[in-house]
Formats: sequence, structure tokens, C-alpha cells
Amino acid sequence: MRTKSPSVQVKTLPKAPKRLNLFERYLTVWVLICMVVGVALGKFLPDSIAALSKLEFGEGSQVNVPIAILIWMMIFPMMLKIDFGSLGGIARKPKGLLVTLFVNWLVKPFSMALLAWVFFNYVFSPWIDPETAKSYTAGLIILAAAPCTAMVFVWSYLTDGDPAYTLVQVAVNDIIMLVLFAPIVMFLLGVADVVVPSKVLITSVVVFIVIPLAAGYLTRTALLKSHGKEWFENRFLPKFQPVTVVALLLTLLLIFAFQAENLTTKWIAVILIAIPILIQVYFNSGLTYMLMRIFKVPHNVASPGALIGASNFFELAVAVAITLFGPSSGAALACVVGVLVEVPVMLTVCNICNRSRPWYDKALPETSL
Repeated sequence: MRTKSPSVQVKTLPKAPKRLNLFERYLTVWVLICMVVGVALGKFLPDSIAALSKLEFGEGSQVNVPIAILIWMMIFPMMLKIDFGSLGGIARKPKGLLVTLFVNWLVKPFSMALLAWVFFNYVFSPWIDPETAKSYTAGLIILAAAPCTAMVFVWSYLTDGDPAYTLVQVAVNDIIMLVLFAPIVMFLLGVADVVVPSKVLITSVVVFIVIPLAAGYLTRTALLKSHGKEWFENRFLPKFQPVTVVALLLTLLLIFAFQAENLTTKWIAVILIAIPILIQVYFNSGLTYMLMRIFKVPHNVASPGALIGASNFFELAVAVAITLFGPSSGAALACVVGVLVEVPVMLTVCNICNRSRPWYDKALPETSL
């Protein structure tokens, strides 16, 4: 008599998280070193740093050439990983994109406006006069109304995000920003003539998305055709692993050097402005992350989405603040503090997303792992 063999159920194992190298494991230490070195360079070599800060892609573009090159070095490896044939499939799984858009456009600008109003008009009122409070509030509103573009690809890389989905999230946000940024800022500021410098917006999108995307597509297509998928994924891509982190550290060094004067002469204002920004970053990233988990979105979509919901397009924000209020205004300083705070804080959010992945994946069905 033949007995029926018991069926064997194979459980799909979750994807192992990306193993961090030496630079990635100690990013906090490297960031602190970059801050110290950058500030020192800004104080002791002010003329050289000022010359570097003035190198822009056309007058008034606010896109710094050295920083743009470093950001290309960060983004290009991410673009190489994108399977462009998979982009169309994202329309069949839109939940992650919808959560990101909800937080970016219906929560983030308004929560930042509320936090700024509470802190600058009440909590910090003994140290800040009403006019300065209005100026700081305006700067934070402008900062929060501009979702991040370039750095999102770095955060996605550090959290082992889905590069194709991240690209779509960023691209859709940029399209919406063209339409909604000015009306939201105008509404929250109560200003009827908000000027959005279109040159800054268009130049940034071209420099930080279009150029590296085209370069990544052409390189990937050519190398897959000439060397095959195995060589491309196992031999070519690993060569770029340290490039992203090194470029990130050099970018930090330049940012701290460019802002050395603000850091050393207005440090009390920097600390006060940083507090509502910190709360906003953790609130919005946490809200996005939890909503993604509730709607059972895969972790490699949820993590970049949470980071998009918390980070800002600081190049655009600084340019708008200067255009509306002047380069020495409190609004411009508030946007500059956003630049200084964002990268170190976003690294902690990346760390939280990576460490919480086993907990996150428990809520997902096995088929989505």
C-alpha cells in the first residue's frame, strides 16, 4: 500500500538586511568629525570656502556645484540598481506612494506650522521677540513645504530600500511640488505674493534627478548588454558601495564649512530653531512608518517613504526664504538650521528603520516578505 507523502510547506524567509561596512556602522562618529573639521575650515579658510560656496549652476540657481557633484556620487549608485522595466508595476501597489503623499502634503507643512507657532510664540517667548518669532516661523513653514529630492536616494540606500519605488515616490512629489508648494506656503504665511524661484526648482530637479537618472539608465543598459547581469550585480555594483557614504561625509563637511559663521555666532538661535525641527522629523517619519505598517506595505518601501516624509528640499527652501525675506533674515537662518540638523537626524531615523525591521515584518503576510 502506497502512503501519501506529507506535504512540505516552505516558508518564505525575509530578506536579510544589508550588511553595513565600517563607514556605515560608525556614521554618527564620522558626522561629528565632519562637523568639527567643516567648522574649522570655515573659520580658518573663509576666503577659500566663500569661493567654493559661490560656484553655482548659473547665477541665482542656488545649486552649489561641489555639493551637486558629491550628491551625484551618492545618487548614481542608487540609479544603477533601478530595474526600469519594473516601474510600471508600481501602479499595481500604490499604497506606499499614497501614504507618502498624504504625510508630505496634508500633514507635514501644517504640523510644522503648528510646532513653530507654539515654540516661538509661547515656549521660547522669553528669549525671542514677536517679530523674530514670525520670521523663524515663516522659515520653518517654507522648509516643511518642500519635500526632499536628492538625499532621499541616500536614505533609501542606507535602509535597503526599493530603488525603483523610491524613484517614483520622489518623482511624483516633485511634480506635485510644482503645483502645491506656492499655494501652501502662501496660505500658511498669509502672504499674497509668494515668489517661488522657478529656476531653483527646475535646476534642482534636472541636476539631482534627470542627469543621474539618465546616466544610471544608460550605464546599466550598456553594461548589462555587454557583460551580463551576473557580472553587473556581483562585480560592478559592489565597487560603488563605499562611494555613497564617502560622498555623504564630504557633503556634510562642505555644508558645515559654508555655515561655520552661523554655527559659531548664532548658536543659541540655532539650538532653539532645531528643537521644533527635531520634533517634526521624528513625528512625520514615525507617522509614515506606522501607517505603512498598518497598510502592510513592504519594509523596503516603508523605510524610504518614512524618510521622504521627514526630510526637506533645503536648496529650494533657502532660496525662497532669501527671496522673500532677505539673506540675513530669521527665515533664512531657520532654513539653514534645517540643513544643519537634517542629515545627522535622518541618519538616526535610518538606524531606527533598520533596527526595527524584524518587528515591522511581523505584521506582513509571508507573501510580501
